[in-house]
Amino acid sequence: MNTPGTVQLQLYLSAPQTCSYLAGRESRTLFPPPQVPMNPALYNALADLGFRRSGGMVYRHECDSCSACTPIRVPVDQFLPRRIQRRVWKKNRGLSVEMKPAGFDIEQFELYGRYLQHRHPDSDMANVSEARYLDFLVCDWCDTHFYEFRLDTELVAVAVTDRLPTGLSAVYTFFDPRRSAMSPGTYAILWQIREAKRLGLRWLYLGFWIAGSPKMAYKSQFRPLQAYRDGAWKEFSIEDSLTEEDAG
Repeated sequence: MNTPGTVQLQLYLSAPQTCSYLAGRESRTLFPPPQVPMNPALYNALADLGFRRSGGMVYRHECDSCSACTPIRVPVDQFLPRRIQRRVWKKNRGLSVEMKPAGFDIEQFELYGRYLQHRHPDSDMANVSEARYLDFLVCDWCDTHFYEFRLDTELVAVAVTDRLPTGLSAVYTFFDPRRSAMSPGTYAILWQIREAKRLGLRWLYLGFWIAGSPKMAYKSQFRPLQAYRDGAWKEFSIEDSLTEEDAG
């Protein structure tokens, strides 16, 4: 692989393993050599090739017989919120947002635990520990921030976000399940789009949209949207199921 303005970088491909997104399938992961020092510039170059960060690992799914995992990003200058997204923004206008450094915070950690218990009650993810939490969300080479969304003093949501030279990457958002009616996950993406634009950045990277995964369906609602397919970013063109009320 040639990254822009850099020397050639060899990539490794993992052995097949059980897919964590789609039942009955196997997945493989493409990743740079662990001995290569990662930094924000290299991370940005890899993000422009559809890669994603989890902990200190930067990776992209590269499966033998499946291409369901599609890297996607929002061109923030072109983004136009849909009617339902404008309603979500209005519904959450009472929230304050504060940027916190990446690290362990007991209030954030407890919110993360409640979110996983609600979202993935039967999954191994629900058995969270401080070490696993930090290993998943934080790494020492990345410019990562934990954005806290509060209603008065109540912590409603946290958006873990990486800042890259050309964009923001939405790593993970977790929120209080009791506030689900506020659509805090959607609001966090809308806020990150606006923040990227305020910072003069071009993109909000949303990770993977996965065909056949209902939990990922919400990502396709942010338009215009680009998808990394066949070695290039292209307009996201899959038909969605928006209602007439949601469009426009």
